Amino acid sequence: QVQVIEYGGGLVQVGGSLRLSCTASGPAFSNFAMGWWRQAPGKEREYVTSISRFLTTYYADSVKGRFTISRDNAKNTVYLQMNSLKPEDSAVYYCAASGRGSPRAWKNQDDYDYWGQGTQVTVSS
Repeated sequence: QVQVIEYGGGLVQVGGSLRLSCTASGPAFSNFAMGWWRQAPGKEREYVTSISRFLTTYYADSVKGRFTISRDNAKNTVYLQMNSLKPEDSAVYYCAASGRGSPRAWKNQDDYDYWGQGTQVTVSS
């Protein structure tokens, strides 16, 4: 069983930056596609970004140019660098791992096999 754990959430001011980390246990990490999702109160979970095993990255339009996903396979870790944060970025951020290919660039929740418990990000104005 793969365990996914997020780190790094917190409170940040508008325009600030925050970096989230996510580790996924097991030797197969380098074969996983990884994704970040978020869910604000009263809203559905939404796609943020994903990175393939070949380092191809994909982003939701709402975060493109502000957020950057990266991975370090030697550390079994994926990162989400968030810059120019806005109040609407406030949410619980979830990390997820996929051991499958996806024609949808892992932009669908059903593409993922393992999920973390989430970490809260709050952007204050």
